[in-house]
Amino acid sequence: MTLQDLFETIQSRKDADPASSWTAQLLAKGPEKCAEKFGEEAIEAIIEAVKGDQKKLASEAADVMYHLMVMLAACDVTLEDVVTELAGRQSQSGLTEKANR
Repeated sequence: MTLQDLFETIQSRKDADPASSWTAQLLAKGPEKCAEKFGEEAIEAIIEAVKGDQKKLASEAADVMYHLMVMLAACDVTLEDVVTELAGRQSQSGLTEKANR
């Protein structure tokens, strides 16, 4: 499964019955809840990175990526929007890009 496949699955849950899937439940609660859940998962990934547990970090990173995409979908931001933003940054150094923000 690619990230695009996952994002399309998440998008398809936007109008689904919340009783039918976890993704539909999250999306039904709105962007704020989706953002809160993303933050929780990010903290869990940070903890595993600091501990040095690669297996648990990989698992938490998968949760972070999933919840990031749920949050994006809840806010009507597409994966293509993010990829376009990254592509625009590719032609300059990270230091230059950061200074231009």
